[in-house]
Amino acid sequence: MVTSIMASDTWKQFEKNPISHSAAHHIVAIAELIERVGYARVSDVARNLNITRGSASLTLKALKQRGLVVEDENRFLGLSSDGESVANSVRGKKFLFGRLFHDLLGVSDETADEDTCKIEHLVSNETSERLAEFLRFAISEDPQAKAFLAAWKQYKEPCDHHPSDCPACLSECMVSICDLPKSEEDDR
Repeated sequence: MVTSIMASDTWKQFEKNPISHSAAHHIVAIAELIERVGYARVSDVARNLNITRGSASLTLKALKQRGLVVEDENRFLGLSSDGESVANSVRGKKFLFGRLFHDLLGVSDETADEDTCKIEHLVSNETSERLAEFLRFAISEDPQAKAFLAAWKQYKEPCDHHPSDCPACLSECMVSICDLPKSEEDDR
């Protein structure tokens, strides 16, 4: 059951997340550089993330102190086993949510990539595991899954945004309560 935003203190936990958005990108950049070219240096991470070397250096220093990033005597970066776990987790969650947003919900590649980037380091392992199970079902050859996807693709909103006519809404229309002000980009 979803609780009211005001009634829950869950939002306060955001700052206690084990890894920040920026740190997640630094860790993933190191993993990808090592896979792609065999090594990673501070300057490579900075170039990969399109940030200054100084900015990369500050974040990497904090990640080294936390034991997620290691550096050898030649100044080559690597990931500790905990750092590798973080990189794998973030990349796995990005993949799962990318599949959900793009392949199942039909969100554009660009929007799916932006949205997965915003949440990939925040989502719990429990939610990710359940999403993986859902995706395995949804894209399987199971006849019920195929029927579900076919029905989803044909689905048209039956309630015309009137909660009393909609079996899914309670007191407010689920679509209307999520409406955000249109940006200038939406008008193009």
